[in-house]
Amino acid sequence: MSGSDTLPRWNLAPIFSGFDSDEYKAAKLELTRLASQLEGHCAAAISRGAFRAWLVEALGLEEQAGSLAETLGAFAYASYSTDTRNAKAMAELNAVEELSLPLKRAGVAFRNVLADNRDDAHALATDDPEISRFSFHIENELFWQSRQMDPALEDLAADLARSGGAAWERLQESVSSITGAVWDEASGSRKTVVQLRSMAFDPDRSVRKKAFLKELEAWKSVETPIAAALNGVKGFTVSLNKRRGWDGALDKSIAQSRITRKTLDALILSMEESLPDWRRYLKAKAALLGIPACGFYDLFAPVGGSGKTYTWNETRDIIVSKFTAFSPEMGEFAAMAFRDGWLDAEPREGKVGGAYCIDFPRARMARVMCNFEGSFSSLTTVAHELGHAYHQWILKSEPYVLTQYPMTLAETASIFAETVVFEDAIAESSGDVRLGLVEAHLQDGCQILVDILSRFYFEQAILTRRAEGELSPDEFSQLMLDAQKRTYGDGLDPEALHPYMWAAKGHYYSPELSFYNFPYAFGQLFGLGLYARYRAEGPAFAQAYRKLLLETGRANAVDVCSAAGFDIETPDFWRSGVKVFTDQVASFEKLAAERKA
Repeated sequence: MSGSDTLPRWNLAPIFSGFDSDEYKAAKLELTRLASQLEGHCAAAISRGAFRAWLVEALGLEEQAGSLAETLGAFAYASYSTDTRNAKAMAELNAVEELSLPLKRAGVAFRNVLADNRDDAHALATDDPEISRFSFHIENELFWQSRQMDPALEDLAADLARSGGAAWERLQESVSSITGAVWDEASGSRKTVVQLRSMAFDPDRSVRKKAFLKELEAWKSVETPIAAALNGVKGFTVSLNKRRGWDGALDKSIAQSRITRKTLDALILSMEESLPDWRRYLKAKAALLGIPACGFYDLFAPVGGSGKTYTWNETRDIIVSKFTAFSPEMGEFAAMAFRDGWLDAEPREGKVGGAYCIDFPRARMARVMCNFEGSFSSLTTVAHELGHAYHQWILKSEPYVLTQYPMTLAETASIFAETVVFEDAIAESSGDVRLGLVEAHLQDGCQILVDILSRFYFEQAILTRRAEGELSPDEFSQLMLDAQKRTYGDGLDPEALHPYMWAAKGHYYSPELSFYNFPYAFGQLFGLGLYARYRAEGPAFAQAYRKLLLETGRANAVDVCSAAGFDIETPDFWRSGVKVFTDQVASFEKLAAERKA
């Protein structure tokens, strides 16, 4: 990379040099062999007294096959998501999914064998030195065995997913990545919806509003296929959940998140209680902007000194510096990620929107995708995704099955990393810059606690309605508006809401992960709790934090949080995290009043 404002594309060559490379082809052949071997091993009869030997070999094959399958799939997806028109990448996504089908069958058989030998499995998980480290994995697999269909039906479901749920998910990605609108009538220049959404940070309200209206125009033009995708994904989800004995998608999501219903209820209650404070913040922001009320396109409007833009090199230097101040190891990791081409930051046509971190466990490395546009929020997004990558880096030498942490704890490391950058930045600021940074943090908090709550309500509504039949684009849009009015209330202009957020957010389109919204609120508030511990304990906390990340694949979220000193089943815990934001709302109101004066 040369030049301070040149945005990088990531380097995938250390994983595989390409789809036609010898090492990629060899890896696919190895996956074929391992998948077949594991499936055969799990399906074979076990002689009396041979269960322990069977379990040791099964765990070893799981390690090899699982890490290789995830690495191949991640390579194909990373290639596809940065160029959705890449036909070869699409073909390889399908090919890896097909090669991995025996692993799904093996997983079903593995869980059934554990259930058939439940007493021996419990004893080995408790007392056997070689196996006890996998005790949580074994107990977790026994739970999921109680939520699976007969092997033949599970095999059919896995096969149909490729042309069902997963295909609908890819339709949303491919359509949204190339959807756009004419920006300048005279020149005919176009902007994608990703580019239009990034203009929500523009200091000029007329630009923000124009981009917003153009974005709605673009979504309107493709609402039919994207509504078909959402109907397809949710229909697929509803049918499978019913067959597998779940009370509903939320029931399954709670289990996937490794929390309890009591935990979720306490979290949602604290979010709902905070809504009046967030409406106060939005009204104060509107007053500062000199407008009657904020529209959806004003949510990210910069105020104070937050309008500063950052070059890529500045972003790198800030993140490395702040990470290093917390933990030299974390700082060295971030420097390596920037130096070695781990990040793809350039927005471009054909690249999906948003940001993510993806792991390549066989290669023991990760990659970060984002759409960098220079705002402070964009800077903290990079820090957020590098927090994910650091989490995976800490776990890279662990057995594969002990690196599989839940959505809730996945967001903890990213939020903590983001907070490290933000808190140091605000501590070093004053006056107008401080006002801007406080408001930037409240922007993010408003998204995590208010917009996420609207997404939670929306997903509850569409899953209930989808069980009765398909929904039209207008019905999806109306349910989205209802959810936004329920959460933003009089904090936003009711005539300037975003009816197409259901089309813009890819999280709704995962057939396996419903309700990928509340884990962000979980991670945000738990991350703030961890940061408070860091402030209280100082540099020594870095090692405690590292240990906590290591435990995320070995226990449920309630136990991991309990070990860190937090009772997440009580509303008071979540209220303590919310209070960080409500205190900042009061600070923002004061700073805003001083600025106007």
